[in-house]
Order: sequence, then structure tokens, then C-alpha cells
Amino acid sequence: MTKKTYILGGYQTDFSQNWLRNGLDLFDVFKDTVHKGLEVVKLSPHDIDVAHVGNFTAELFCSQGHLGAFFSASDPAFYGIPASRHEAACASGSIATLAAASEIESGRYNLAAVIGIEQMRNVSGEQAAQYIGGPAMWSGHEFQDVDFPWPYIFSELTNEYNKRYGIDQKHLSRIAEINFSNAKKNPNAQTKNWRFTENSFKNHDKENPVIEGNTRKMDCGQITDGAAIIFLASDERANEYAKSRNIDIDEIPYIKGWGHKTGPISYQEKMEFSKNKDYIFPHVKETIEDAFRRANFSGVDDLDGIETHDCFTSTEYMAIDHFGITKAGESWKAIEQGEIEIGGRIPINPSGGLIGLGHPVGATGVRMLLDTYKQCFDIAGDYQVEGANNFATLNIGGSATTVVSFIVGT
Repeated sequence: MTKKTYILGGYQTDFSQNWLRNGLDLFDVFKDTVHKGLEVVKLSPHDIDVAHVGNFTAELFCSQGHLGAFFSASDPAFYGIPASRHEAACASGSIATLAAASEIESGRYNLAAVIGIEQMRNVSGEQAAQYIGGPAMWSGHEFQDVDFPWPYIFSELTNEYNKRYGIDQKHLSRIAEINFSNAKKNPNAQTKNWRFTENSFKNHDKENPVIEGNTRKMDCGQITDGAAIIFLASDERANEYAKSRNIDIDEIPYIKGWGHKTGPISYQEKMEFSKNKDYIFPHVKETIEDAFRRANFSGVDDLDGIETHDCFTSTEYMAIDHFGITKAGESWKAIEQGEIEIGGRIPINPSGGLIGLGHPVGATGVRMLLDTYKQCFDIAGDYQVEGANNFATLNIGGSATTVVSFIVGT
């Protein structure tokens, strides 16, 4: 990558909050997140050239679309700002970021705001599962007779690993245990105050019941109300920002590389495509390799950590071998050897991830990037990875349909 896109910082809401119970709606939190983000990075609305919104399904949960217009509504100073909303299921926030970064790199704009937001706890769990389920898969064509389609689909991913390589449920349970443990160090985590027993991460039908297939409760990411915002700047604008705040420009993290691939929307079609290949999702592997190539990295050992998609434990299990931490089908080795824990060879989801921190769908990609910024700027607090200079993200939408990876570093 020739032109740099810097991350100046941002803000994340407390993912443990239920907005409806607190008397808040989608716009209330959107406005508050924008203004608190600006306050954190010491910018004003007048500084922002362009705005992007990542959101999956506000039309269903909130009867609200056209979210780009929320910027102008949130402050008179934003009146007339070019703004747009982006949707790619769970990868919506990353797609919004890609759009903003491309505008920075092209020279069209110098400073962009990217917010991801989702309200999901204003309906019953069963209704939320339906709102999330249908639109992100091939609606009307696959998994129509399943009550909870996403736990079922990622149970099928576990079965695919078992068929091709063999898999032990204890390794998936260990992923969940690590991510919940990391989340206790994160003040914004949805599960930071959850309590667990010796049976929480076992095949215990009361404390860890089956949801669908072989997916159990603790294997699942959370249904979350949440928002996150980051501010992206061109090289020129970032240098001005650094000088005005007496910061060394070399200390500000920037996007070193990125990858973006899209597979067919059907889960089964993806399985058919990869049946004679080394990796279950070749396009996920290619996405990560594109990010490495653009960052001029030789591979995963150039990273200090990863914030990856763990909508279910099987998703993170897949990320481990697709990142090259192990050979295909051998993710269990990294889990057993403690390599993915904070202090290990390549910590994964020190924030707690989607399982521990929470998963407000449209916000997740933006939140991941905010956490990479925090890690590389050494402000992640109790979940800081010591000496972190380079962090990657992997954000997927649907059944690994839309895939985006970023590498952020200093």
C-alpha cells in the first residue's frame, strides 16, 4: 500500500447496556457515540469531511433505514455532509471502513468518520434470531426448517472439520473459556459480570445446553446493543493532527494492509467448492493473504495479535488455521499449547471477541478496528498485549460469505 490511512482513535459504547430498558433508541445512541468519539479524539464536526455507517438490519429491529442521514440529524454542523450506510451482514462495519479508506486513499477526502451500530435487544431472543437469521443467508433456499439457523450452520462447520480432519469439542469449549476470561478485563464487555461454574464449559445440558446441532450456549456470540466509531485520516491530515497535539506521527496506527473477498451466499455451495482443497474456506485464506501481501508481511508471525470473528467457537477455530497459526485442520494444537491466550505466541480476541465482549452486528467490524488501534497505541488497559505493534482483524458476514481482514500497526 502506498498511501497511508491513519486511525486517529474512536469510541465504543458499553456493550452490556440494554438500550430499550435505559429509555434509549437507535438515534439516541448514534448521536451520543458520534459526540463522545469526537470528544475522545479532540475533533469537531467541522473537521469531518465524509461519514460512513455500518449497519445490518435496523429496518427489522427498529423500522429504520437511511442511517447516513443520522449524521446531519445529530449535529447542525454536519448538515450537508456526504454520508452513506453499508450492509454486508456481520461484516457491515468493515465494508463501511473499506469505503471510507478508499476515499481517503484516492484523495477525495482527508478525514472520515466511520460508525457501526446495531440495536438487537429490543425484541425477544427468538425474534432476534429470526431477524438475524434470514437476511444474512440465502433466505427461502437453505436451512428453512431450523429454529436457530446460525447456531445450526456453524454446528455444520464443526461437523465439516470433524469429517475432514477430526475435532474435539473440548477445544471449542476452551476457545469460549478464553474469550469469556478476556472479557472480564474489558470494561465495555457484555459478559464482564457473568459468573461461571465448573460445568459452564462442559457438555452439561442445564448450564451449557444445546442450542442447535452440537452448538451449545457457551459456543455462541452474544445478541448485543452496541456502537463503535473510528476516525480515519490521510497522511497529510494525520500529520497536522499529530503536530497540533504534540504526538509523534510514527506512534499513530495506520491501516497497513487489507483483504476483501465474497463467496456464494449458500453455505453448501461453499462446502462443495472447497471439498478437495486444503482449507474449508479458500476465499477466507486468500483474504488474509491479501492483507499480508499489502502490508508486506511474510505471514502470521509478523503479527502481535488478532481480533477475529467468533460468532461461534467454530468460527474462531477456523480462523486459527486459515491465518496460518497451524496447518489446516490442526487449530487444536494452538489451543492446547496456549498460543492464542494473552501472553501466548499470537493472542486472539484479547478484547473478549464476539463471545465475551458482544456482537452488535453492524458495529463489530468497526469495534475490531478500534481495538487494534488501542492495542497498537498501548491504551487497551487490562487486556493490553505487551509490546503490540501490529494487529489483524478478520470479520465475516453470513456463513463466511463476505470476508474482510485488516492489518493495523505503527
